[in-house]
Amino acid sequence: MKVFITGASGFIGSAIVKELMDAGHQVTGLARSKASAKKISDAGAEVLLGSLEDLDILKQGAALADGVIHCGFIHDFTQFAKSAEVDKAAINTMGEVLTGTEKPIVVTGGLLGQPLINGFVTEESTTQHAPRFSETAALALAEKGVNASVIRLSPSVHDKGDKGFVPFIIAQARKNGVSAYPENGENRWNAVHRLDAAKAFRLAIEKGAKGALYNAVGDSEIKLKTIAALVGEKLNLPVVSLSGDDIAKHFEWMSRFIAFDAPATSFKTQEALGWKPTHIGLLEDMQQHYF
Repeated sequence: MKVFITGASGFIGSAIVKELMDAGHQVTGLARSKASAKKISDAGAEVLLGSLEDLDILKQGAALADGVIHCGFIHDFTQFAKSAEVDKAAINTMGEVLTGTEKPIVVTGGLLGQPLINGFVTEESTTQHAPRFSETAALALAEKGVNASVIRLSPSVHDKGDKGFVPFIIAQARKNGVSAYPENGENRWNAVHRLDAAKAFRLAIEKGAKGALYNAVGDSEIKLKTIAALVGEKLNLPVVSLSGDDIAKHFEWMSRFIAFDAPATSFKTQEALGWKPTHIGLLEDMQQHYF
């Protein structure tokens, strides 16, 4: 299969490129810079120069492919609303090209902000109020007949080289001299190893179902207090609870996400895709690679 992938040089995208190529697929990756292009070509994939805002380039990439994986996102959380709009436009643009075909498009979504069903985010959990528009845009395409599905990623997709939420939590602890958690710290996050997530994307492009939501979850629930305790232990810092304005002062842009309660399961995803997480969990990964 010829697969066009956005975000191909990124932390998650580069793992997906390798996973696809190891399985015998041909890959073309979107690259917005010479550095990104070199990383993609060094991995053995073809390069298409452009950004998520170059809609004509996205159309070209989708038109020449047998399937699309969209994992690119502008990770500027200080302008999150703008990034979400760019994301939505990119999904709609590529989806239009695939209309009338059975070519799959697998879109990256998130598990934060999804409603709990019997105490967990499941594949049936859906909301119109998630921080990103990715999922709703993909499902709207599926309703129009596009073979669109969604891989919903944990708030922590972890591995050596992570630059996401957990490294930011660690950086803020160093900066402020305390390892903090919101309120009582009982809110829970789920997590998945980067290589397990990459395999989920490959399986979804190969045999995903139209309109399906897949939860890429390794650790179902880790309390924020537990994460803060590990950070405090590793950095030899006091572990403290914060509330009110102090949460925003300590966590800055991340304060809008830090208090989400998002325990999640992936039972139906594992059954539907034949997927099973096999790599180490977040806390062990943090112990080995994050300090």
